[in-house]
Amino acid sequence: MDGIYLTWMVSALALGVLLLPVFKQPWMRLTLPTFIDFVRRYWIHILIVFVIYNSKDILDQLDRIIMANTGLDMTPWIYAVEGDLAYDVQIAFKATWLTAALTHFYVAGFMFICYVSVFYFAFFDDRWIADRMTLSIAWVYILAIPFYLFFNVRVTGDYIPGMETLAYDLTPEIADWFRRIDPFTNGFPSLHIGIPFAVWLCLTRYDEDRRWNRYRALVFIYIVVTAFAIIYLGIHWFVDIIGGMLVASLAVTLAGRTSPALWSIFDERTINSRVVTVLTNPKKAVGIVFNRIQEFIKRFREPSSRETGTIVLAIFVVLFAVLTWELSHQSLPAGGVEAPQDVAAADGWMVTIDNKSTGAVLLVHDLSNLGQEPIELLNGSLELDSPFDVQNDLLAVANATSTMVFDLTKPSANEGFAMVLNHAIDRPERLLMTSSETSAYIVMLTAGQLSAIDLNGLEVALGFSERPILHVQVANLELALVYEDAPTTVHFGRIGALGSIAIKDINATAPEDQDEVLASWGTPVNMSNATITNMVFDERFLAATVNVTATDRLVVYNRSSDGQWLLSDPKYPVSDPSMNNGTLAWSIRDHLDPTRPQAEYMDGEIQFLNLTENQTMLLTSDEVHQFGPQVLTDHLVYFQEDAEGTITVHVHSWAPELTVYSNIIMQIGLLSGFLMAFIYAYQRQSERSTDSMIDEEE
Repeated sequence: MDGIYLTWMVSALALGVLLLPVFKQPWMRLTLPTFIDFVRRYWIHILIVFVIYNSKDILDQLDRIIMANTGLDMTPWIYAVEGDLAYDVQIAFKATWLTAALTHFYVAGFMFICYVSVFYFAFFDDRWIADRMTLSIAWVYILAIPFYLFFNVRVTGDYIPGMETLAYDLTPEIADWFRRIDPFTNGFPSLHIGIPFAVWLCLTRYDEDRRWNRYRALVFIYIVVTAFAIIYLGIHWFVDIIGGMLVASLAVTLAGRTSPALWSIFDERTINSRVVTVLTNPKKAVGIVFNRIQEFIKRFREPSSRETGTIVLAIFVVLFAVLTWELSHQSLPAGGVEAPQDVAAADGWMVTIDNKSTGAVLLVHDLSNLGQEPIELLNGSLELDSPFDVQNDLLAVANATSTMVFDLTKPSANEGFAMVLNHAIDRPERLLMTSSETSAYIVMLTAGQLSAIDLNGLEVALGFSERPILHVQVANLELALVYEDAPTTVHFGRIGALGSIAIKDINATAPEDQDEVLASWGTPVNMSNATITNMVFDERFLAATVNVTATDRLVVYNRSSDGQWLLSDPKYPVSDPSMNNGTLAWSIRDHLDPTRPQAEYMDGEIQFLNLTENQTMLLTSDEVHQFGPQVLTDHLVYFQEDAEGTITVHVHSWAPELTVYSNIIMQIGLLSGFLMAFIYAYQRQSERSTDSMIDEEE
């Protein structure tokens, strides 16, 4: 557990205990046995709050994936309404001491409210309030889930120009903790307002003799300060606060309606006897359960509007679950691949070199039909490290004796695809394809020297010096390379043109406090030996991974404005950048502290950035190693290695797609929901009409 998190949690719990005498009822005594006994009497209440508070991590991980798969983002609409109102508040009150104080209040205060708002009523044995308070908090969270998954609103400091996320950036440790637990897209509704407002409303409604007036006043003050804090710190919009209050109002109403039925089953005073019955007389317990099920089914044989409404709700819960599952599982493994060694992809095609039992073979997948078996190419005439590349509909590959180009749009009985070039040449170390509408070229790197040929096998002038080359990349007839004697300078040139443009000193310098963290891990930064390890580019941007001894950092360079910046957290290693159509993807071992390694952070995860909107998304979030992403127009391809070391190639579709079975379930569910909703409306009005007639007769 992080030191800062532990400090916040202990502080919140300690404050709750210290304030017990302030809110103590006159007839209660504070004794050690009372502390022990209240857990026995209210363990289900405590469990519910604990589950709610800790399940948010799971929800946030799911939200990150759905957001990455769908791009659902309501922030522009919120910004259109509010504009820079939150930014104006931040600028008006900005002060270092206020930022520090409100950051700690924001986290520790919320912990205090969540735990204490059940603890006090349970400790003082006010079951009437404790029952309804626990359910009010639970309902706030449940009602917020659909918004968090499908109504994504980004934090103000991550969206409004010039505004800062002051709380998230207070210290490197705090920044890392927030990045780990917060997807930055769960703005609406605000739980920091929703839960305390529900507590305040619950006391207003159910504390009939006002014995809890002191605590209610404290909660009200907390709500006011929190409302200011979440605006000032660059976390929430004003609309988020309104949403939190509306959700809280509905939650308190639902708590009042569901409390009698739920606690008639889960009341700690009676549930213990049920457990004893199950253990000592299981036959009797089974009989009771069977009778209850029969009674439940009997109600649905002649359903009233209540039962019909339950059916409608169940249908839409199932549809919601199916949709959530599908949107969080948009990446599918490519079939027919046994032991992939490398992969190259272009729009519409994916080519994998696979280590089959018969030897190295190229597998060509049509991305428009992933269910189709891949076509094998050059089986038995390749090495596992043979270089190859795909561009548009052309595949270039080199073996020990020649470089070949295949047209993937033209089937051939001999090789699988028509060969348009077979050029005798020693195998290069690196092979890249680049093309325009009228021409295509194969660029090869051999022993540090660059060469290129066209589809007729004729050599093409490149216009670079003969210095040894460290890295090379191509895009749309443009080349970028790094020389061994200038490892942080990128030279741009064009096939068929002389000369190049140099971008000097791709700068991977991070803030001093970040470098201090790396030094404390025993991996100090050495900027004097910085070296570009990989790079990708398009017409507007260049992205490069730069090794600074301690780690590899991802730097983005704007080719128009000459500006550059660190994209990811500079403490954690980044690899395998890929760029296409304004999207940049990479693999990162995020949150990995080598002095305290945790299994969940040992693996690589795929992240990507929309360079136009400057919004980073997390595509994968698990304990499985993902690496080597390749960005395409309609897809993203990457490797995945499981715990047993088995590697598979996964294809992610940018446009959300439902499987055939899910589509059928969704269609049946929608039709059934429509029919049952009609029946519910008819029954409801008929029952109300009957009730009105009875009232008039009386």
